[in-house]
Order: sequence, then structure tokens, then C-alpha cells
Amino acid sequence: MYFHNVNSIQQILDGLLIGDKRMLARAITIVENELNGYEQILSTIKPSSAPVIGITGPPGAGKSTLINALVAELIAISETSNQPISIAVLAVDPTSPFTHGSLLGDRLRLSEHFNNQQVFIRSLATRGALGGLSAKTLEIIDVIKACPFDFILIETVGVGQSEVEIVSLADTTIVVLVPESGDEIQALKSGIMEIGDIFVVNKSDRDASNKFANGLTKSLHERTLKNDWVIPVVKTVASKNEGIDELITSIKAHQKIVPAKVNVPLLAERAFQLIQRKRMKDISMDNLEKKLALEIQKPDFNLYSFIRSF
Repeated sequence: MYFHNVNSIQQILDGLLIGDKRMLARAITIVENELNGYEQILSTIKPSSAPVIGITGPPGAGKSTLINALVAELIAISETSNQPISIAVLAVDPTSPFTHGSLLGDRLRLSEHFNNQQVFIRSLATRGALGGLSAKTLEIIDVIKACPFDFILIETVGVGQSEVEIVSLADTTIVVLVPESGDEIQALKSGIMEIGDIFVVNKSDRDASNKFANGLTKSLHERTLKNDWVIPVVKTVASKNEGIDELITSIKAHQKIVPAKVNVPLLAERAFQLIQRKRMKDISMDNLEKKLALEIQKPDFNLYSFIRSF
């Protein structure tokens, strides 16, 4: 564990401004674990307007492979146009039952880019949080946005319909499905089907991919259009880098229509989450159980009277 004083925190903050990835990694560690200085970092940083792209969808849809292909294509485009690019990838992984940290799956999935100076890759453990994201994702995204990145990609853990949390973080939400999802469309409508700005049918070299993509397109027409945005359905084979250029075109097109003004309801939702977490910070389930075990022995025990003591 690092020891941080005022000077070292200032060095970290200065490093974020110039895109020092070593300082960024240290800042994330401090914020994620609430080490000394984390409040100073959060209250001082000024998040940029770098687009945040959320990648979500059911397990096995190929989200990680798609991100790998997206990063490769974005780098290739930057090299062709001779315009340097900087990309951050935040991969939210399941929590290890042994270390309680991230299982670090992204280190394997994105190994092609791990040593690329243009790419910053970080794993986050869910630590029991629901919704496919880590409890600290909100703060860490703001820390990452304090660096001069051109694109920030978030991959959720892949838990299906409960991944609607990604909407509160991402400017563009991509829902990744596969042709075999056809029988699940009706069930998905009440969940992740309602949050996507772009839909991707990955592994579209499989049978029935055309039928599934067409059915998906018709289904999405039922959704209310926002900002005149017609939700595209992009067919890809991420493992072969097929359809990735079309996906990037759709992402850039959506970025142009994302409202420039601050989304007050969205900001209020983020503030609510932060306030809720702060007020619950001192509440431990273990301590709660111990106190309850003693209180329920009393003949006049009442649950509502009990919780008023907190």
C-alpha cells in the first residue's frame, strides 16, 4: 500500500493533466481503495469531454474480442491519418473469491495492446456490486477522464438485463448480441434492449445471422427515437475484424448527436449514487448481523425501531 502525502498527491494530479499513465494507475488505486488522498483527487480533477463508450451484453457475446478489434482499428486509422490517438479501456471483471480482486481477464483478452503506449488498460473487480459494474466505476471513469484520452471504453462483466447501469456512465452504449439470442429478444426487451444506442450482432458468420439482424432492426423501430437518432444494427465478426470499420462510423455518428449540454437528470442520478454510498459507508453487514442477533433477544424488539438507531 502506498503512503501518500500532499506533495505526492499533487504530483499525481499534475501527471494526470499530461496523460502520465503511471500516475493514472496510481490515482485509480488510491480512489478504488479509498487510500489517503482519494478525496483530494476526486475534488480536484476536472474530467474532460472524452467520449465514454460502454460495451454491454450477455455473457459469450464476444464483448472482449470486439473491444480488442475496436482498439486495433482505431490505432490503424490514427496511423494512416498520421494523427496520434490515446485510448483507455476499463474492463470490469468478476471478483475473485480468493483475493477479492479482479480476475484480470482483460490481461489475456487484450494482450495484443497491453504494451502499446497509446492504450491504457485497467481491470476493476465488481466486489459484489450488481449491474455489471464495479461500485467504484463512476469515480474511476472521472479519474480517467482527467487524462487527455480520445476514447474511453468500458466493458461490463456480462450479467444480462441488470447491466442498465452502464447508461448512467456512457455517452454511447453498445449492446452486443449473437445470432443465437433470437429466442431471447422478447425477454431482453425489458432490460438491455432498451438502453442501446448501437446494437452489434457479433459472430455474424453463423447461421441465421441475417434473419436475426433483420428481426432486431424491426424490433428497435418500436423504440422512441431520441435526437433523431435511428438506432443502427451492425453485423460484425470481431475475431476476423469484419464490420469494425462500420461500427466505428456509427460510434462517431452518434457522438455528433450526443447533447452538448449537461444532462441534469443523469447528473442527479450519479450524485444520488455517490451520496447513498457515502451514507452507507459505515454500515457493515457483519456488524449489522451481530447487533441484530443481540437485539432480537429482547421481547420488545421492533425492526423499524432498530434501524432508527443508525
